[in-house]
Amino acid sequence: MSKNLCLFLLLLLMFNASGQSLSNKAYHLMLQGLYKNTVPFIKAAALEKSLEGNSQESLVLLDTRSYEEFVVSHLRGARFMNYENFKVEQLKHLPKSTHVVVYCSVGYRSEKVGEQLKRAGYLNVYNLYGGIFEWVNKGFPVFSEEGQTQKVHAYSRAWGIWLTKGEKVYE
Repeated sequence: MSKNLCLFLLLLLMFNASGQSLSNKAYHLMLQGLYKNTVPFIKAAALEKSLEGNSQESLVLLDTRSYEEFVVSHLRGARFMNYENFKVEQLKHLPKSTHVVVYCSVGYRSEKVGEQLKRAGYLNVYNLYGGIFEWVNKGFPVFSEEGQTQKVHAYSRAWGIWLTKGEKVYE
């Protein structure tokens, strides 16, 4: 199949007026094109279940977005680890056996951070499939300093089309 035909089909799926399910399929196709599959995924529902039963010592969440994105909202208990200047040494206090979940908007930047962690010998590193967008789209909560919020930094207007729930923030 030609590259142009694939792009056309993706756009058709994305903008088809027949409903959310086609848009959802387009989102997952887009993710498949972004990911190198170098870090195992954890789905939003599985992460939510894990968070219910684990202390923060046994499961560490790393938000790899920019600080501007993080302050708008993040997963409860997540630690800010900016993708742009991430260094594995920032986590030298964490045992290599710690379960670490990395995330960003859709999972691209976090996959890169996850790769660094795996190269450094961390054994249980997972990338949140679909990132914070998928988390919110599935109805799971996000938080700011003030508490639970509906606001989510949508990265840009182009990427914001994939965030179907919550209140989009672009600044």
